Amino acid sequence: MSRFISLRVAYWAALISFPGSALADGGSVVSSPSVPVQASKAGVTLAGFADLTERLLPAVVNISVSSIIRPEKEDHDGPDESAPGGSQTAPYPKGSPLDKFFHNYLKHKRSDGAPTRQVQALGSGFIIDPSGVVVTNNHVIDKAQQVTVVLNDGTEMPAQIVGRDSEVDLAVLQVKSSHPLPFVPLGHSDQARIGEWVLAIGNPFGLSGTVTAGIISSRKRNVEHGLYDDFIQTDAAINRGNSGGPLFNVKGEVIGINTLIYGGSGGDSIGIGFAIPSDDARGIIDQLRRNGFVKRGWLGVNFQDVTRNIAADLDFHKEDGQLGEGAILSNVKEGGPASKAGLDVGDIITRIDGQLVTGQTMPRLVAAHEPGQTIQLDVWHRGSHKVVSVVLGKSPNEPAPMSSDTHPPEHSRRTVGNVGLEVHVIDADARTQYALSDSQRGVLVSRVYEDGTAASRGIVEGNVIVQVGENEVDTPDAFEHELQHAQAMKKNEVLLLVQDADGLRWVPLPFETR
Repeated sequence: MSRFISLRVAYWAALISFPGSALADGGSVVSSPSVPVQASKAGVTLAGFADLTERLLPAVVNISVSSIIRPEKEDHDGPDESAPGGSQTAPYPKGSPLDKFFHNYLKHKRSDGAPTRQVQALGSGFIIDPSGVVVTNNHVIDKAQQVTVVLNDGTEMPAQIVGRDSEVDLAVLQVKSSHPLPFVPLGHSDQARIGEWVLAIGNPFGLSGTVTAGIISSRKRNVEHGLYDDFIQTDAAINRGNSGGPLFNVKGEVIGINTLIYGGSGGDSIGIGFAIPSDDARGIIDQLRRNGFVKRGWLGVNFQDVTRNIAADLDFHKEDGQLGEGAILSNVKEGGPASKAGLDVGDIITRIDGQLVTGQTMPRLVAAHEPGQTIQLDVWHRGSHKVVSVVLGKSPNEPAPMSSDTHPPEHSRRTVGNVGLEVHVIDADARTQYALSDSQRGVLVSRVYEDGTAASRGIVEGNVIVQVGENEVDTPDAFEHELQHAQAMKKNEVLLLVQDADGLRWVPLPFETR
């Protein structure tokens, strides 16, 4: 991960004797009711999390991502940033989990001689529904050509990307299983308290099924990762490969999705990790499952946090006489929802639907509502307080909904019978279904006939044809044109540059004679 940096020194020896417990007079034990504690002649020891871990592990998955890095993209660090721009020689024993995690290698050369690299990286995720719905971070599967989910028992399953949201860094995947899969519930992070025990389970450095324990170090952290920062901070060890994995409370509920760590130079945890709260993620996950993207309400304002100096200069005070807090409007967009509701520059929003507002929390509180919903704003307006109802609009940054048409126009797909396959333009639906990156070029193989020449040469559905001979093809029309040209030149076969899960390969493809 781009933010998974530095090294953490283990310090559990100092905590095992009295974790969250104390000896009262007479030798009795005082402890948190949620943490199992045992008394012995040697003192007080933590009973451990073995039973809880055994119950949770089957629902935590590893996510294997395969990407193709082209020369013009050399500055991209790749999914989970497993150092694709670094040395081609892994600094770990060959075949070890760490070697596999950092495994980047040259696969093929393009026709112009420039290298094209396949990058493999690993992340984490967890199953939230027995039908095979998996939650992870968006940055884990970003730019992926292929996504594979690996269960705790080693079962590998291809995954389809259902939806992704880069703003909060969440993604939802779907795997198909012949039987219900183990799953874990989303808990209520708003009820979590600083100092409570938490477990992180994931795939650090490719070491699957790794469990670490710690406490909630802080809440509502803004680390300037994005507009909607509201992280849970924990000291449970989180490293590269943990991204997208769950942060559990002692009830076995997911209260966070591990996303970032903070530290100095390097690549490991120093005990300052950040997780997206489950109560922030729940609505986003629901929308991703329904729509494939997130609809966020839009207020149509620019604002900033009310500092003590601003509050003093405006003589803005709360009812108890203390300096007030909120988000002060610096711009109200003409014709926007706030403008229509009568809000002005200089107004201070203090509450949204009864929840206290600051400049930090306001984006998240507004975005938690969908366009068309009405919210109630408590507003300080030139020395007086008022309540304003606002109907939220559609965010200008909201992505266009993906087409539900299962029969694309004829120009976007083409059956090529003389080589035994059907190709399709790479549109938004195809990129989602086959986990293709936004930069992927070519035509998608959408169908392969069992008795055709394409099938005999190992071409399968989901492959991408990048070139025919020396010519790149981006549309079915262009692909067919190149085939017709080859036949007109009395050729018996064409040479295709095909991209699959293993990278790029040249495939001589004979024309069918029947």
